[in-house]
Amino acid sequence: MSNPPGLRDSKKAATRQMISDVATLLFVERGFENVSVDEIAQEAGVSRKTVFNYFPRKEDMVFDREDESRELVRQAIAANGDQPPVLVFQALMRALLDEQHPMFRINKRPIQFWSTVADSPALTVRARELQGTLADDLAAMLADAVGRPHTDPEARLAATMLVGTLVVAYGEALCAFRAKRKAREAFASVMERGFAGVNAALSATPYIEASTPR
Repeated sequence: MSNPPGLRDSKKAATRQMISDVATLLFVERGFENVSVDEIAQEAGVSRKTVFNYFPRKEDMVFDREDESRELVRQAIAANGDQPPVLVFQALMRALLDEQHPMFRINKRPIQFWSTVADSPALTVRARELQGTLADDLAAMLADAVGRPHTDPEARLAATMLVGTLVVAYGEALCAFRAKRKAREAFASVMERGFAGVNAALSATPYIEASTPR
């Protein structure tokens, strides 16, 4: 008998995560450009074809949480459809920081991870591409939430400012951790200042203020 769909999906997710974990460890230890896909496949105990089935690009094995972050935002906005979407996004980010979600976790491991990214031209370029893609996707979600087109400049402005805020806040938190300062407080401080700027820039729009029933 074949495995049921739920079990198959779980096995695929586990295999994907295992490959990503193996690849990331090798990249951190030896540098991104010094590790081949064949070496990753051998270390993970899978074929080269299997690696590419899960990760079309070598860089994708490093940045493997983008889909998860998108889904978290999508679900939060959908579950709070009566609230301004920018405020829903901000509340979600605060909750993720409070619970020390892996995306916002500040310890030695992410410092090693981002050092690896900074040392690799290919990963640096990919990180910038993903930042732009995440902002585009967030803009589309925000626009959908208030019934505006994806090209709406206010949605794009909000998304770009929100993503930029998180990038700067995370970078400041890593610096604080290295300096043995309170990383979470550093993250929260920058994040709240950025959120205040977004709220000011988008005031009197449905992204910030709930529409008044007629």
